[in-house]
Amino acid sequence: MDYKSSLIQDGNPMENLEKQLICPICLEMFTKPVVILPCQHNLCRKCANDIFQAANPYWTNRGGSVSVSGGRFRCPSCRHEVIMDRHGVYGLQRNLLVENIIDIYKQECSSRPLQKGSHPMCKEHEDEKINIYCLTCEVPTCSMCKVFGAHKACEVAPLQSVFQGQKTELSNCISMLVAGNDRVQTIITQLEDSCRVTKENSHQVKEELSRKFDVLYAILDEKKSELLQRITREQEEKLSFVESLIQQYREQLDKSTKLVETAIQSLDEPGGAIFLLSAKQLIRSIVEASKGCQLGKTEQGFENMDYFTLDLEHIADTLRAIDFGTDEEEEEFIEEEEDQEEEESTEGKEDGCQ
Repeated sequence: MDYKSSLIQDGNPMENLEKQLICPICLEMFTKPVVILPCQHNLCRKCANDIFQAANPYWTNRGGSVSVSGGRFRCPSCRHEVIMDRHGVYGLQRNLLVENIIDIYKQECSSRPLQKGSHPMCKEHEDEKINIYCLTCEVPTCSMCKVFGAHKACEVAPLQSVFQGQKTELSNCISMLVAGNDRVQTIITQLEDSCRVTKENSHQVKEELSRKFDVLYAILDEKKSELLQRITREQEEKLSFVESLIQQYREQLDKSTKLVETAIQSLDEPGGAIFLLSAKQLIRSIVEASKGCQLGKTEQGFENMDYFTLDLEHIADTLRAIDFGTDEEEEEFIEEEEDQEEEESTEGKEDGCQ
């Protein structure tokens, strides 16, 4: 607390000094003992204890049972949070310097004469000081107003008693508000923690979901490769068979072509004796070649590959139906899939028997 710089800036050092000695809770001059917080702000110990008790209702005071641990205290000036030990506010250090300044200030004020205008005066009776409080109208007034003025029929009380009562009430309200702020801050902290945990949990389930879908992708890729290989093997077998037939027919065609050329040459032979020597054998070879040209053939629909067609509509429907659910729903889904597979297996066996 820089008293010197504050006093130099103000033209009235005593008035400014009084402002520096005001408790931020009760808004009055510090009441001894004065405690100093780690943040270097000062409080009346009574005011600090009231706030501490309101913010920590389960912490027992000095007259109750011994508390094993302290509580939390938030400075009303800077909102700095202090962790108390088991002594609570009574464990804070007293600011003897401020207490000595208060004593010096009070001695200085008591030795000075009351300045004119330092006490509020009644507007109706300008020479009368405001010294009583009208309980009926809830306004401060003077004695003349009670005897002769507007508050003649009203109920009044000494100004000091009402002053102390309302000051206590305001202090309690401040303590309650500060405690409420602490509770709100606690709720904010809890909500921030909730946001953090929600983000962490969301990240975790996203990672798990991505992992499961990656497994599905891998299964589909593996099954796709397997089925493509089966189609490729079937294609190679059919092509090999057809190419073998083509080779056989080409060989047969070459033999027939050569036989035709030999027969034509025999027809061009002018001598009957020479022609007859080879004609009989040539005719027999042509007849045998005509019979042997009936080689293997492909069956009708040999080129068809439709039996490799897949009906994936029910699987597509199942994939579209993927959604978040309980463990019970997942078990029911697995059971339905198993029942469907058993039915398909049974139908396949019946068709094989037929």
